Amino acid sequence: MNNKPAILKNKLFLYLTEFFSGMSVMAVELGASRLLAPYFSSSQIVWTIIIGTIMIAMALGNIYGGRSADRHPSPDKLYGRILVAAVWIAAIPVVGIYIILGISALLIFTVNTNFLIWAAFAACMVIFVFPLFLLGTVTPSLAKYSVDSLDESGKTVGNLGAFNTIGSIIGTFVPTFISIPAVGTSVTFLIFAGILLALAIIYFISRKAGAVKSATAVILFLACCLTGANNSFAFWESDLTYEGESIYNYLQVKEDDRHVILSTNVLFGVQSVLMKQEGLTGMYYDYAMAAPLMTAREKPEDCSVLILGMGTGTYATQCSRYFGEMDIEGVEIDGKITELSRTYFELPEQVRVTTYDGRAYLNAIEEKYDVIMVDAYQDITIPFQMSSVEFFTLVKEHLNDGGVMVVNMNMRGTGEGNINQYLSDTIASVFEQVYTVDVRGTTNRELFAMNHDGLGQLAAHSPELTDSSLKAMMEQLQTNLTAYEAGNYLMTDDKAPVELLGMQVIDELIRDEVAYYKDIYEQQGISGVLESLN
Repeated sequence: MNNKPAILKNKLFLYLTEFFSGMSVMAVELGASRLLAPYFSSSQIVWTIIIGTIMIAMALGNIYGGRSADRHPSPDKLYGRILVAAVWIAAIPVVGIYIILGISALLIFTVNTNFLIWAAFAACMVIFVFPLFLLGTVTPSLAKYSVDSLDESGKTVGNLGAFNTIGSIIGTFVPTFISIPAVGTSVTFLIFAGILLALAIIYFISRKAGAVKSATAVILFLACCLTGANNSFAFWESDLTYEGESIYNYLQVKEDDRHVILSTNVLFGVQSVLMKQEGLTGMYYDYAMAAPLMTAREKPEDCSVLILGMGTGTYATQCSRYFGEMDIEGVEIDGKITELSRTYFELPEQVRVTTYDGRAYLNAIEEKYDVIMVDAYQDITIPFQMSSVEFFTLVKEHLNDGGVMVVNMNMRGTGEGNINQYLSDTIASVFEQVYTVDVRGTTNRELFAMNHDGLGQLAAHSPELTDSSLKAMMEQLQTNLTAYEAGNYLMTDDKAPVELLGMQVIDELIRDEVAYYKDIYEQQGISGVLESLN
C-alpha cells in the first residue's frame, strides 16, 4: 500500500485494532450466553450452539476479509465494517430479547423435537452472526495492511495474532468477573460496542473522512444507550421486587401477599419461595420435609442437615419452622443468591451458607450429616458432576448411620431411558433403599435414598407431629411413596449426558403445554392463537 494513511504507518494502531476486536469478540460471546440463558438455560448444549455459530461467523469473516483486502486494499472499508459491527452490538440490548421471544414463539408451533437446539441456534444466527462476521474480517485485513515486506511477514502476522489473543483473554475475564456482575449484560454490550466505535472514529478523524457515517453511528449508538441500558429481560413484568445478574445467573425476585419468589429463568420456574405467613409451600419442599422423619434420630429437631443448592433457603426455613432450631447449613455456588436470601427471604444469620460447588465442598470436609438434600438441578442445567455414581457415593460417605439423602429431580421424564430413570438408577446403585414420589401439580419428583428402614421411621414419627397440615402431608406422602426398581441406566464422571437427557424432557413439556394452542394454530393460524390468549 503506497498511500497508507498516516495513522497506520505506525503499526501500533493496527495492533490496537486487533487487540480490541479480539476482546470484543469474546465479550460478545460471553454476553450471548447471558442473553440466552434466562430463556434457553446455560447448559453445555447452549454453549455449544453459541461457540459453533460464532466460529462459523468468524470463519466466514476471515474468508471475506482476506478477499476484500486483496481486491479493495483500503482500510476505510475495514473501519467502516467495524463501525457497523459496533452499532449492531449496541442494538443487541434493545432488540435482542424481542428477537429471542419472537423466534421462540414461531418455533414452538413448528418444531416438535429439539426445540432448545433450534430456537437457540436461530437466535444466535439472527443476533450474533453478522457483527461477528464483520469482526472476523479484521485479522486478514490488518495482515494485508501491516505487511510491508515478505522478510518480516511472519513477525508481523505473529504480532497481530498475539495482540488478538491477549485481547481475547482480557475480553474473557472482564465481562465475567467485572462488567456483567457490576452493570449487567446490556451495559456490557454497550461498553464493548463503544470501544469499537471509538476505534473506528479515531481512524476516520485522522483521515478527515467518513464524517457522515461516523456521525450516524454515534447517533445510533447513543440511541441504543438511552433505550437499551436498562432494558429488562422480563420487560413485560412491571412489579418486580428485584432484577439483576450475578456471575452465574439471571436473578428475579417478585412477591405477592403470600409469597416472595426467586426465579433464575425469565419465562418460568420457581427456584426458592418464602411463605410470608407460616404454612406449607405447596411445592416439593413439603415432600422433602419427610427426610428428617426418615432418619434414625429419635427427634427430627436433633438432625443435622446439609443442603447442596441452598438457593435462598426455603428448605432451611421450612424445616426450622416445623421442626425447631435444627442444625442446618447450606452450600450455594452463587454468592449473590445468598445475599438475596438475607435481604428478601428472611434466612437467619445463624444458618451458615458456604459459597462453593456442592461436590467440591463434600470433597473438602469430613463432617457427616443426618440429612443431605441435593437441590442443585435447575431446568435443563443439571451439573454432571452432581449426577454420577461417584458423586452419590461421596454423599453416602458424608451421611451418618441412619442418614437420608433427598434429591429434588425437577423434570419428570417419561419413556425408557429418561433423565429421572438415569438419576434414579445411578442412586440405586449406591444406596440400598430408594423411594420416589411425584410432586402434585408440578414436574418435580422427590427421591429419598437410605440404607435403613426409612419408611418405618417415617410411619413412627408422623403421628407425633403437632402441625395438622404437615401431618396430613406426611400421611399423603406415605401413601404415594413408591419403592424404586433399579435398572442399568448409570451415569459416571466419564459419561453423564445430562444435557441431552434433560432436553428430551423439555421437548415433552413443551409438547404437552402447547398442544392446545398448536391445534388452534393449525386450524386458525396465528390470529386464532392471539385471539385465544385474549
